[in-house]
Amino acid sequence: MSAPTPSGSPIGRLAPHESAARHVTGEALYVDDLPEPRGTLHGHAVTSPHARARILGIGTEGARAVPGVVAVLLAGDVPGLNQVGAVVHDEPLLAEGEVHTEGQAVALVLAESPRAARLGAEAVAVQYQELPPILGISEAIAAGAFLCEPHVLRRGDPDAALAGAPLRLSGRVESGGQDHFYLETQCALAVPEEGGGLRVFSSTQHPSEVQAKVAEVLGIPRHRVVVEVPRLGGGFGGKETQAAPFAALASLGAWRTGQPVKVWLDRDRDMRQTGRRHPFRTDWEAGFDGEGRLLALVARVFADGGWSADLSRAILDRCLFHLDNCYHLPALRFEGRVVRTNRASNTAFRGFGGPQGVLVVEEVLNRAAERLGLDPADVRRLNLYGPAPRDRTPYDQPVGDFRAGRMIERLLASSDYRRRRESIEVANASSRWTKRGIGLQAVKFGISFTTAFLNQAGALVLVYADGSVQLNHGGVEMGQGLHTKMRAVCAHELGVPVEAVRVMATSTEKVPNTSATAASSGSDLNGQAVLEACAAVRERMRPVAATLLGLPAGEGEALVFSEGRVSHPGTGLSAPFADVASACWLARISLSATGYYRTPGIHYDPSVGRGRPFFYFAYGAAVTEVEVSGLTGEHRVLRVDVLHDVGASLTPTVDRGQVEGAFVQGLGWLTTEELVFDESGHLLTHSPSTYKVPAIGDVPEDFRVDLLPSSPHDGTIHGSKAVGEPPLMLAISAVTALRHAVGAFGARGREVELSYPCTPEAVLRAVEAARRDAGPARAGSPDAARVEAEPRIGEPQAT
Repeated sequence: MSAPTPSGSPIGRLAPHESAARHVTGEALYVDDLPEPRGTLHGHAVTSPHARARILGIGTEGARAVPGVVAVLLAGDVPGLNQVGAVVHDEPLLAEGEVHTEGQAVALVLAESPRAARLGAEAVAVQYQELPPILGISEAIAAGAFLCEPHVLRRGDPDAALAGAPLRLSGRVESGGQDHFYLETQCALAVPEEGGGLRVFSSTQHPSEVQAKVAEVLGIPRHRVVVEVPRLGGGFGGKETQAAPFAALASLGAWRTGQPVKVWLDRDRDMRQTGRRHPFRTDWEAGFDGEGRLLALVARVFADGGWSADLSRAILDRCLFHLDNCYHLPALRFEGRVVRTNRASNTAFRGFGGPQGVLVVEEVLNRAAERLGLDPADVRRLNLYGPAPRDRTPYDQPVGDFRAGRMIERLLASSDYRRRRESIEVANASSRWTKRGIGLQAVKFGISFTTAFLNQAGALVLVYADGSVQLNHGGVEMGQGLHTKMRAVCAHELGVPVEAVRVMATSTEKVPNTSATAASSGSDLNGQAVLEACAAVRERMRPVAATLLGLPAGEGEALVFSEGRVSHPGTGLSAPFADVASACWLARISLSATGYYRTPGIHYDPSVGRGRPFFYFAYGAAVTEVEVSGLTGEHRVLRVDVLHDVGASLTPTVDRGQVEGAFVQGLGWLTTEELVFDESGHLLTHSPSTYKVPAIGDVPEDFRVDLLPSSPHDGTIHGSKAVGEPPLMLAISAVTALRHAVGAFGARGREVELSYPCTPEAVLRAVEAARRDAGPARAGSPDAARVEAEPRIGEPQAT
């Protein structure tokens, strides 16, 4: 049981990130910053230049002749299993017989310097016979290339509901991929230890999976492999499974040479060789009544998994689970499959399929609002979940404490949405070249791993005789503030200052069999485990503290641990926590404990599409205003208002940062980040010069973020809720705002044809389509104002 929250507790208090000072001073260490042991070799993978090809031969003589090259390793040099697939064994560490994507590893060159390793890799002669690749979802469907069987959700009779619907719409939503673009690229350092052991320093979100894959590749038990993670320079899902191959390559090199081996990717190679957010294609049909109520939705969903399974099936599942978002669907049929293409194997990315699902239903509602001439915000409000029987998701889980409705009403008022929309309509009517738009977006996001056994965590707490504390838990710090929150939980439970708690690097030798730090569950899972471990130590200390204070042992239950002291409220007696810790040591009382937690009550049966895959739902709402140039398609976000549900926040400063960062990353996915390939499957946008992540200038100057107050959630760590992923989908409000602005160039009652990502080119195409539908005399058309000078975006609108 958790300790009560005293006035001096760090829970719910504003606090800096625990590594903030180290980040800005350069003191914070990442894997590539660690001192290299003597004799460290550098590994450079020889990778396929083709999207698909047969390997006819590999010549290594030229590479071995390069000065500094120590070894060249091929698939035959793997002593154990030449597989690193996360779920399915369909991903060889080093290719055998055939390559299935550009960037697939064929050989590993080990050398005394990074330069020698690179030159050696260039000297490896691989003979290929090119084969016809599959480079897109449509091609894969036509070829019958699938990575899984269909997953189907059903309710009611959607065909009958569609047939009787006053308004029937259909369309296709195609959402693109997104590179993780973490600041720290993939990196691993493998160091041989005595007795045939191996210590691997890895930039991974999943230390236990790296441990497992390294052990499998080397053919040794896991206890001989220790994986340690100092911290990550960003992950976003890209290091959940895809750090394992690089750690396995480094480990293979270390195993074969007996020397430490580092494998590090530069930005170009990282973008070419690793997977991304899954592109999705959804063909949908929807029926509405005349007021905008959604009567039925049918969706056929296809995800581009790339060349191997990775986590694609689970990502598809979460997409289907979020096709409803915040809306009750009386009749539905969702069918999803993952296709196999000759792209890099796509993988986890913040939201894990949820954003692709939410985007579909929001497009459906936007199109209905445009066709009916209604405010999209009102169509959304009309379709929200409500009391039974409007409280069941497509997979039959009750939504429970549905907070989105009251959050929307609160945000509409605080953002002054109604007045601003009216003002925009008036201004757009008199502005020829520049239009503005405003959009509302809400989100309901399920929290838990949808694979039930992953919902577990462990912790190890060590209290020393001087009262200082070491905290170990299974979560990974990747900038998101997990260690900050766990330190606060630990300090609260033991009643010590946060400065007395040191959070140790995540290591498989301290906490075994961990799950990935992913699914927004890091604080939920690890926080409960930390609480249990601290509570076990605290309860052992109570009788010793009572004796130290001259009280009967039974009075130990009344003691309060707070602000570095152990106090008895009835007598006012107290002692420093450090004195109590010392007394426990002298009394031979154990001051270390493990904690363990597993999420209760979650289950799902995919054969019938029913269950409770999520422990709870997190909610959010946003209103976004944009401005669009009708001549160039350039657009900018003017203002964002966000209200987000984090329950009772553990650390509000950290949660606010997560909301802001997720929104901007979502904005990038939807408006600027476009992956471009040539006709042979080569990635063309593999550096920041061609791949446009949001910059500081893309962040709205007027960015208002509020956390829903007084909203603790039962059954979670101190009433808090997950925050990492849900806010990303609030950026869809920018799409609705763009559609509003683009629609102002055309005729009322027409659907806006806007593709994703909504780059300036895509927006300009949509503007031109809207003008064509409106006719040449429409305000804003070239014929109506050909002599007008083009205003710069951001200047006052012309009248």
